[in-house]
Amino acid sequence: MNIPLLRVNLTEEDIAQAVRVLQSGMLVQGKEVLNLEKKVSDYLGVKHTIAASNGTATLHLALVALGIKAGDEVILPALSYIATANVIELVGAKPVFVDIDLATFNIDPQKIASKITPQTKAILPVHEFGLISEMTPILEIAAQHQLAVIEDAACALGATFQNKNAGTFGTVGSFSLHPRKAITSGEGGLLTTNNDELAAKLRVLRNHGAGLVDGKPEFVAAGFNYRLTDFQAALVNNQMDRLENNLKKKNKLAQYYLKKLKDVNELLLPSMPAGFQHSWQTFHVVIKDDKIDRDQIIKDLKAQGIGTNYGAQCLPYQYFFQQKYQLDCEKLFPNALKAFKSGLALPLFETLTFEEVDQVVDCLIKILKK
Repeated sequence: MNIPLLRVNLTEEDIAQAVRVLQSGMLVQGKEVLNLEKKVSDYLGVKHTIAASNGTATLHLALVALGIKAGDEVILPALSYIATANVIELVGAKPVFVDIDLATFNIDPQKIASKITPQTKAILPVHEFGLISEMTPILEIAAQHQLAVIEDAACALGATFQNKNAGTFGTVGSFSLHPRKAITSGEGGLLTTNNDELAAKLRVLRNHGAGLVDGKPEFVAAGFNYRLTDFQAALVNNQMDRLENNLKKKNKLAQYYLKKLKDVNELLLPSMPAGFQHSWQTFHVVIKDDKIDRDQIIKDLKAQGIGTNYGAQCLPYQYFFQQKYQLDCEKLFPNALKAFKSGLALPLFETLTFEEVDQVVDCLIKILKK
């Protein structure tokens, strides 16, 4: 691709730090993981950060540590990456889908209360594409019904609402370190919490259930091997130092996209409500006219050397969930279905140039107008 959807921005120093650890022979979870956890905690202003092998593992760990099990229900948005719903299934609980607000692509808080039952144990809002969900009403609902709040902040490291960081609002936050995220270890994830007891459980579960009994090492739970390696952590540590600068670059690029596309009537553009700072993991637009073939636009853009894709899945519309729950997505989740079927993720990364944005926009407009 002349202009890919993503261009991973690793420096020679990032790579050198990973090589240093590889050459040391001390590869598994160790001091580099501890350094990363402290750096992230300091950045977010949270007591505990727990690194793990990927952003799906972090969600799984959070559910297990909170005791969510078969017979329980977890409320989540109908639009997200499939992992958000998969982990709920994996602990035997039932995902209860809620439609999104098409302006933000996040769960519609006004539709949550009607989904709560005696079996509901948690709300799992997703900060889709890097914009924090409306956490104030979500936290109020959770408090009223004594529910845990698990923030799926996979896309939202660095995003804020009223100067408070994503991943620090709820009971626990979950981040991804996938290459399309703000910082990357290839695969990796982070959990954040201010709850000491929960943090201890997460650390035990991450490492085969290893803990202490009477001050001696013992296996105290049936745990997982969800550890992050030290060379992965070393790859990330320097990236944290560049995070704020990279977010500023992406914000300028996103604002430029918005300016260039503001008069393109065929598109619904992403919005950013007052008080929110977007991390812009994805610049996601929606094609308004259902008669326009989004998949053909993706093919046409790729033929012109421009990387693009759809942004996220309508979860209950996916084959597994459709077969299991047989929900009428057009009736129950029209906004999530629209965002999935007509959504388009455009290239956005910190080394993208304004000239490349011009090329993307010009090409997209020509395709839409033909």
